[in-house]
Parts: sequence; C-alpha cells; structure tokens
Amino acid sequence: MAERLGIGDVFTEGRSARQWLEHIYEPTRRALAERGINAPNFEQFWGDGELVLPTLPWDGGMLRAFRRDPDNAPLPTPSGRVEITSATIAGFGYADCPGHPTWLLAVEGAGSPAAARFPLQLIANQPATRLHSQLDFGAVSLASKIRGREPVRLNPQDAAARRIGDGDIVRLYNDRGACLAGAVLSEALRPGIVQLATGAWYDPADPDAETPFCVHGNPNVLTRDVGTSCLAQGCTGQLTLVEIERFDGPLPPIKAFDPPA
Repeated sequence: MAERLGIGDVFTEGRSARQWLEHIYEPTRRALAERGINAPNFEQFWGDGELVLPTLPWDGGMLRAFRRDPDNAPLPTPSGRVEITSATIAGFGYADCPGHPTWLLAVEGAGSPAAARFPLQLIANQPATRLHSQLDFGAVSLASKIRGREPVRLNPQDAAARRIGDGDIVRLYNDRGACLAGAVLSEALRPGIVQLATGAWYDPADPDAETPFCVHGNPNVLTRDVGTSCLAQGCTGQLTLVEIERFDGPLPPIKAFDPPA
C-alpha cells in the first residue's frame, strides 16, 4: 500500500522484511552481550530457529518474603498485612463491589429473573479456528462453519426439546439482539449450556435496525456491554443468557467478506 501511495521508501526506511527482522533483533543481542550473556548473531539465530532468553531465579515474590519476615517485608496494603476487607473499597459505596469478598447473585445466570425467559447459559469463548476475529475469512475458519454460519454447540437434550437437529441453522436471541448459527450437538456440554465462539465477522441483516440481527453468528449482539463491577470494569462478554429456536426461514446471504462497493 505504501508503494502504491508513493511513500514506499519512507515506510520501509530502505529495509526489506528480513532486514527489519535483523534490525529488531540486534538490540536484544546487544543487551545480552552487555550482560556477559552469549547471544548469536542474527544469521545463527535465524538458523537455530529460537533464542532461549535467560530468566532471573524466582524467590517466591512478595508473599513469600512477607511470610518469612512480615516486619521487614510488608505487603503494599494500608496495614502492610493481608487484608480481608478494604476500607478504601468499602468507602466507594458500590453496591456491586463491597469492601470484602462475598457472593453476589449474577444479573444474568442461574436463578436470576432473566433465566425464566432465556434459560440457556451462553459461553462465548475464544475460537479454535482463528485468533479472535483475525482470518475469519481464512480456509481453517471457513471449514468450521455450517452453511456459512458459525457453529453453536448445545446438549442433545436441549436440542431435542426445541426440535433442533445436528446441522440445523438456529436463531439465538435475547432482548439485546439475535444471530444465526449452525447447530452442533455435543454431550460435552451439560444441559442448559450452549457455546458460540467469538470472532465471526458482524453481518447484520439490517444495519439500521435498533435490535441487531447478525446472520453470520457474532455473539456480541447477545452479550451485555457492561463491566464486571463499578470498580473493576473487567470484561463480561463471555457469558450471557439466551434462548434458541430452529430457523426455518430462507437463509440470508453472508456479506461480511464482500468488499465495499
């Protein structure tokens, strides 16, 4: 692209891809040599195929040091000790993050009000056929799809209760959105659990619709866009509640991999 824009030399700085590898490797080799550690030149490193970097001996870290000598190796807490409760966190007044460990009922999970309408727990794990969404158009990822849709795995008991057979196209839905996927029946999942990997390229039937409907199988249309708590703000996109039904209508075409007009 840089060549086509007329700035190829500026972008590459006059180096080929291999020369860039050698350029990037050199600071590592030099830093090791300055510490008296023998490091091969790039050609030998490239021929060997790997460079095993030295590691410092591990002494157990701060917890072991604290256990051995708590007075002289305090922990980085207000008291210098292991704290079961935190006055600082409690002072924030967050209902979903009290100052001490406790069980909080899941907003969407077993026993929650939402489970009455959406009884299946969806696990949106990382895919085995690509890295996140990278190379979803690649041969490995495409080979795993069912009639062009991302596979969703569910227990045969859940499938039978919904008249779903192996290889059927199904619709996963909740109040946030819906998506199509290809059913894979598996005893590896316990009843009540379904699994749909992340990363299928978003392909909405109607990009302007307020409630998204992805015809390709992206679970982001189903999961909540909230943090784990007011304090932590971790990712909650791996778990949510859904219902599934067999999709008997005409299959929409997959357009996610089509280039723009």
